[in-house]
Amino acid sequence: MNKKVSVAEIKTHFSEYISKVAYLKESIIITKRDKPIAALIDLNSFQRIENSDELNGLIKVIGKWKRFEEIESSIEQCYKSRGKDELRKVSL
Repeated sequence: MNKKVSVAEIKTHFSEYISKVAYLKESIIITKRDKPIAALIDLNSFQRIENSDELNGLIKVIGKWKRFEEIESSIEQCYKSRGKDELRKVSL
């Protein structure tokens, strides 16, 4: 479960929360008037999100791509190698 912290609390103890996110891999939901407005996450998690968005874009065009079968095995290899990453939680 993600910890929820107000904007005022984040401002007061910013370096403490940055350390928790960077070194303890905690995720923090930042709230304003008890409503979530942002999140603090570690850089690896952020990069996974960015890569996920790129992959989803590729998946949408795969079926429409002529001669896709030429690169299909390379894409499958990428999926298999990413599943071995111990830091990522992936169901196979």
